[in-house]
Amino acid sequence: MRLLLIRHGQTPANVLGQLDTAHPGPGLTELGERQAAVIPEALRFDSIDTIFASTLHRTQLTARPLAVDRGLDIQVADGLHEIEAGSLERRSDHASIRTYMETVFAWGAGNLDVGMPGGPDGHAFFARFDSDIAVAAASGATAAVFSHGAAIRVWAAARARNVPSMFAGLHDLDNTGVVELSGSPDEGWTLLSWAGVPLGGMPLVDTTAVDPTGEALDAS
Repeated sequence: MRLLLIRHGQTPANVLGQLDTAHPGPGLTELGERQAAVIPEALRFDSIDTIFASTLHRTQLTARPLAVDRGLDIQVADGLHEIEAGSLERRSDHASIRTYMETVFAWGAGNLDVGMPGGPDGHAFFARFDSDIAVAAASGATAAVFSHGAAIRVWAAARARNVPSMFAGLHDLDNTGVVELSGSPDEGWTLLSWAGVPLGGMPLVDTTAVDPTGEALDAS
């Protein structure tokens, strides 16, 4: 089957560079609403059988235009939400952001025992995310799954067989960027494409925003 992992539209926390992972989370900015609105046309030639979204408000708002356009229900899944920041929640300083991203990409490299400060370890993340991806994989030939920057990048880093785990850490995933894979939970997954810019293209990129869970790791 074909899996489209679509990051949600821009939120106020994305603009401010904050780690914002708590439920139910913020809505979308005006740009985020425009990013969501162009998704149906951007995916006009893609056959989509099912639509899934996380329990966080921003993914459901992003999925809504596509669901209305295709006449499909949004299936809200408990395990697709963002990776919890624990004691780093709402922080925007460089050290906290780096700790968060280094922790989650350690999971992508297979170091699942590493724990987020005051939060989960990699075992907990993959257990919940894998479970809901399995449901999506059984739902039709193509599933659009609306999730979150760090969660999508880390899961793809670990599960795509044809790229090294460091690939996700070195590539941006902007709001409404899409990671496309084919395969199944039993056979494994192959990365088909990594479209880091928004659906709809560069006019929907906010070059002034500091977006830690969507940006590539730096070397400093």
